[in-house]
Amino acid sequence: MGQGDATNTASRHIVITGGAGFIGSHLADAFLARGDRVTAVDNLITGSVDNITHLAGRDDFVFMNRDVSDGFGITGDVDAVLHFASPASPLGYLRYPIQTLKVGAMGTHNALGVARAKGAKFLMASTSEVYGDPAMTPQPESYWGNVNTVGPRGVYDEAKRYAEAMTMAYRNVHGLQTQIVRIFNTYGPRMDIEDGRALPAFVGAALRGEPLRIFGDGNQTRSFCYVSDTVRGIMALLDGGDGSPVNVGAPGEITILEFAQLILDISGSKSELIYQEAMEDDPQRREPVIDKARALGWQPEVKLRDGLERTIAWFREKLGAPTPAS
Repeated sequence: MGQGDATNTASRHIVITGGAGFIGSHLADAFLARGDRVTAVDNLITGSVDNITHLAGRDDFVFMNRDVSDGFGITGDVDAVLHFASPASPLGYLRYPIQTLKVGAMGTHNALGVARAKGAKFLMASTSEVYGDPAMTPQPESYWGNVNTVGPRGVYDEAKRYAEAMTMAYRNVHGLQTQIVRIFNTYGPRMDIEDGRALPAFVGAALRGEPLRIFGDGNQTRSFCYVSDTVRGIMALLDGGDGSPVNVGAPGEITILEFAQLILDISGSKSELIYQEAMEDDPQRREPVIDKARALGWQPEVKLRDGLERTIAWFREKLGAPTPAS
């Protein structure tokens, strides 16, 4: 085993695939803040060097521009591999459907291989999308899901479901220490404003004075977790999970229409709402059961309005948008 077995956690080496992505870069910050060394591996098809520019030049941080689907190697001891490489937004996986499937299959296999070779822990980033358009709400980890394998979302949903199966196979066959986190809608600074997800799309439109587009009737629900809470949940799972999948997200459904109106209120925007045809296979309900995560000592702390105020302020600065008069 690597240096993570020692009591001095400052010497641990954490590898994060997708480490230049939204959540991956925040994870890098969190591990570095507690004294770990981090290697971020990313091919930047949806990640961005802007997310990790502030880490450049640090002795405890290394960035590798690699496609993990093609394989990658790490020099020296490794204590944990966190596999976050994958397009995660609808625009991302619709633009790169084959790459999404490959990183869920070959990328997961390669990342597991690195963990096995190094005797490291392995944590796989799964998603609430494995539940598809759920027939039950809220969704516990025991729910097997309702996924259209050949629909437009199938490339992402099935890539993650396959990755979960591969992760469990390595655990069962090779005795690898593995964890699976099913991440529900996460938001915060460093989201790509052009990635097509509801929050950046709504915030971008609101700050530019453009209409906010509601797909369908707006009654579909989501539950939003601030990125710092999600990161804390992932770290708690890495250190204390039992190997079975664990939901990390914030209970409390809000309709997409209510969410859009809340963003208009916080941003002070006068943008209008317009309705468009519903997206195919768009899940109608999304809310996690988080009893298993709570058993690890975790629960979300940041209230939705507080998190949105921070996120909108970040987007406002990034876009150079004026602050509305009070």
